[in-house]
Amino acid sequence: MIRTFRSFVFAFLPGLLLTALSASAELRLAAIFSDHMVLQREQPIPVWGWADPGEEVTLRFRDQSVTTAARADGRWSATLAAEGVGEPADLVVVSGEEVVVQDVLVGDVWLASGQSNMEWKVADSDRAEATIAAAGNPLIRLFTVPHRVSTEPLDDVEGAWRVASPDTVAPFSAVAWFFGREIQKRQKVPVGLIHTSWGGTPAEAWTGLEALAAKPGLTRLVDQRTRDLVDYPQRLVEYRAAVHGWELRQAQAAATGSPFTERKPDEPRGPHHKSLAAGLFNAMIHPLIPYATRGTIWYQGEANAAQPEEYAILFPTLIEDWRSLWGQGDFPFLFVQLADFRVDWDSSGRIWAFLREAQTQALRLPKTGMAVTIDIGNPDDIHPRNKHDVGKRLALVARSVAYGESVPASGPTYRGMTVEGSAVRIALDHAETGLMTKGPTLLGFEVAGQDRRWVPAKAIIDGVKVVVHSPEVAEPVAVRYAWRNSPEATLTNGAGLPAAPFRTDDWPRNDG
Repeated sequence: MIRTFRSFVFAFLPGLLLTALSASAELRLAAIFSDHMVLQREQPIPVWGWADPGEEVTLRFRDQSVTTAARADGRWSATLAAEGVGEPADLVVVSGEEVVVQDVLVGDVWLASGQSNMEWKVADSDRAEATIAAAGNPLIRLFTVPHRVSTEPLDDVEGAWRVASPDTVAPFSAVAWFFGREIQKRQKVPVGLIHTSWGGTPAEAWTGLEALAAKPGLTRLVDQRTRDLVDYPQRLVEYRAAVHGWELRQAQAAATGSPFTERKPDEPRGPHHKSLAAGLFNAMIHPLIPYATRGTIWYQGEANAAQPEEYAILFPTLIEDWRSLWGQGDFPFLFVQLADFRVDWDSSGRIWAFLREAQTQALRLPKTGMAVTIDIGNPDDIHPRNKHDVGKRLALVARSVAYGESVPASGPTYRGMTVEGSAVRIALDHAETGLMTKGPTLLGFEVAGQDRRWVPAKAIIDGVKVVVHSPEVAEPVAVRYAWRNSPEATLTNGAGLPAAPFRTDDWPRNDG
């Protein structure tokens, strides 16, 4: 554990000095700096904490020694020079007293964030028992940020690093674990995983308020946040009254033996609600900045599915906001495209297809990468249990984007189309390993003419292209693939990676 050695105070010192010493601030580090942590290799290493204002603070790590001073608010920060992988060492911080952080490794640190599919535990995933039994790995370290909301940016979180073991891995993020395990295996360096996610949360909750306010297309979210805070006191009174009535009706049903299916009223959004714009950024992201990392993995989008056009602006804004504040340049930001799922509330059957498109558009930003999961979801469960392949596909993307390896990391993606009479020839990127189909038939294609009426299409593989046609459409103008909430999607490349859903048209969501 962290060892703290306080300065010895001699008994003969004047009482006034004793009083001053007892009132002084305790030297401490931010919680992210704890025993068993991993520091990012080959990058400058920011370290920060708190001490008495003006006090000199010295950091020692391996052969380095850096001295700084606490500011007027007591916060201090210093930057260690880049380090390489090596044996475990102690980080020592001295300012009158001494704090020692033990068993510190240097390797690669990845931040994992998002909503419930990122939060989903190893213990609740496929093949959990075997995974947990084999989880002991002293070269992988885990840090989980507790749930918290704040209306203002916070300076610190609670939590501590843990060495990977059956006990610590079981409740940890499954996607992050399978990703990190694969990265450690391939890169053969220590890996630190910082998990900060919360189920059912929208992307605006994870984005800084200044970034949201700076985008004209996101003013709705800022306005909603203002209403959430201003109207909360009255809505809280109404909510409590509604809950009281609900409880009375529930008790009455129980007393008479009647069925009771009425849903409990939803709590109003306010200063402590997990959907408050910027609320999770303030409490669960801001305190981690600028801890040096290799990059971020992200699995989110379900909570924003009803506004795909807005998400096309919001998601890149989040990425750019984090990058700007971290000050590490365009660090790799890798994300999971939503899997197949039947969306009960969507009568069109296509709303998630447009959300997936919004996710894909974030690939225009440098050093981004996307893991497609359209083939490994569960149409009847928004939380598919197969997180193994999700983590492995993210790791493939990381090997390409973050580590520069020449590996197949993406399935086929749309490049262009050519109309050939009554057929359309589709050109695809990431088809160097060839094109294949899962099962006997290539499924998931639709074609439309000028009337914008979509009909199922027959498709065949022709080399590294796909030829699509339908006898119902003599003059095709557009093609869509896997363009439904839960589509039949069977196209892959030779590496077995699924093609990303695509459309060749740019028609509005409610048109066709």
